[in-house]
Amino acid sequence: MEQNVGQTDSVVRIALGAIAGVISLGILGDAVSAPTILSPVLGIVSVMLLVTGLTGRCGLYSVIGVDTCKAR
Repeated sequence: MEQNVGQTDSVVRIALGAIAGVISLGILGDAVSAPTILSPVLGIVSVMLLVTGLTGRCGLYSVIGVDTCKAR
């Protein structure tokens, strides 16, 4: 699978993934008032955003034909 996530998209994904991860951990530590079920959901979203941001590859983008990578 070739890269289909551009630099700006990648930075946004990494930032949002980090924020979602911190909020997820905050919910687990009772520092953030939110339903407990939200913690694993945010954790999964966080991991997905971080992985796609760091690798530059997004499976969903491949399926729907989106390419934000300007390397080509």
